[in-house]
Amino acid sequence: MTSPARSSFRKALVGLTALSILVSSGPARAAEGETLLRDTEIEAILRKDAEPIMKAAGIDPKAVQILLIGSKDLNAFAGPGTMGVFTGLIMESKTPNELQGVIGHEVGHLAAGHSARSGEMSAAGMRPFLLTMGLSLLAALAGSGEAAAALAGSSTYFGTLGALGYSREQEGRADMAGAALLQSAGISGRGLRDFFQNFVFLEAFQNAKDYAYFRSHPISQARISSLDARVQKSPYYDKVDTPEALAEHEIMKAKLRGFMTPTIAIVKCSDKVQDYPTRYACAIAQYQMKEPDKAIRLIDALLVEQPDNPYLWELKGQILFEFARAAEAEAPQRRSVALMPDAPLLRINLGQTLIALSDRKKIDEGIVELRKALTQEQDNVVAWRLLAQAYDTIGEDGLARLATAEYSSYLGDSRQALVFAMRAREMLTKDSPEWRRATDIVLTSKPSKEDLQDLAREGSIRRGSLN
Repeated sequence: MTSPARSSFRKALVGLTALSILVSSGPARAAEGETLLRDTEIEAILRKDAEPIMKAAGIDPKAVQILLIGSKDLNAFAGPGTMGVFTGLIMESKTPNELQGVIGHEVGHLAAGHSARSGEMSAAGMRPFLLTMGLSLLAALAGSGEAAAALAGSSTYFGTLGALGYSREQEGRADMAGAALLQSAGISGRGLRDFFQNFVFLEAFQNAKDYAYFRSHPISQARISSLDARVQKSPYYDKVDTPEALAEHEIMKAKLRGFMTPTIAIVKCSDKVQDYPTRYACAIAQYQMKEPDKAIRLIDALLVEQPDNPYLWELKGQILFEFARAAEAEAPQRRSVALMPDAPLLRINLGQTLIALSDRKKIDEGIVELRKALTQEQDNVVAWRLLAQAYDTIGEDGLARLATAEYSSYLGDSRQALVFAMRAREMLTKDSPEWRRATDIVLTSKPSKEDLQDLAREGSIRRGSLN
């Protein structure tokens, strides 16, 4: 039986979750349909495309967070510690080389010393807040398809994105810097030229306003000619994409098509001859169209061919979980983690399933999985929310409130972080590591003078620090 106190805590937690997934208000509101997405497979492909370019620029790829932004817009950006790629850009790129060309251009802005107007990039920090565990969990987190469509990131993020914009002179310099980086990485610059060439007509027909990328990255035939002259000098100009890279690019596009435009993806499902990306997209599309059994049959057929593909096991587990078959979801999710133990999102999926089962041992194991994921992604708010839920279920009230304080802190909600950290301190053993962590959250969450005085009286901080 749920106690009144614990019931109140659950209501508070649900309220926090609902607030975190609503579209931000105010002038920095996200554009309609823009969503911050998470997907292990797509992120891995993007990282593989970007890493050699970052290394050529002297940037540690591990220090760069890749953001996948769900939007039909053609857009991309790069800033200190952050690279963002819009799904619309991925879908419009014909080859991996085209996508790498745009990435090279964006990293070229950094290499050339350009920055966002008004300095908002560094001020914002570009934290993605990790509102989703995967492309297919949008509706699950929000509770409905309608609410899922409203998911968006923070106003800080979108305000920063709106601040990006460069002059034509800077664009030309970034072209040259990007071309140099591509050459240093042993990559052809032809893709960058080709991508820009595909869209140069936008300026002529005054349609550039429809694409955010070309509003902030104006192109012209003269600019393309200059870029073409530069990239043709590269010894790698005629280098083509490997079959592996081409296949991964098509898989990435197929996956996005299945999730984001299932009615389009489903059209090809009746073709007699289907390649792997098409069948993959069909399975996802069936899932999105509320046909889980059809989706599972398609996935099982793909698993016969690729039994060690962690993403197929992940997808199967997600479908089963979301259609209230958590007990069946456990095995495929365990398999996905076993095949890819360093992928935190897969562990979060498994952890979510385990804590949903009515078994104390499973819940305890789910907590372990979530904590392992948090060692790799400390700011994953979904993992903190699930951890709070798990601790609340087993009666660990202090730890539940501490996890909620972490959740609120990483969302940037200092008021709620302070409230829950103070409550956690009342329930946790004094001077334990968890109690000290709760104290740290209090001190970094804009505490009032009265709060600081209370901490000073108990000896948690020195009285001199109040001044």
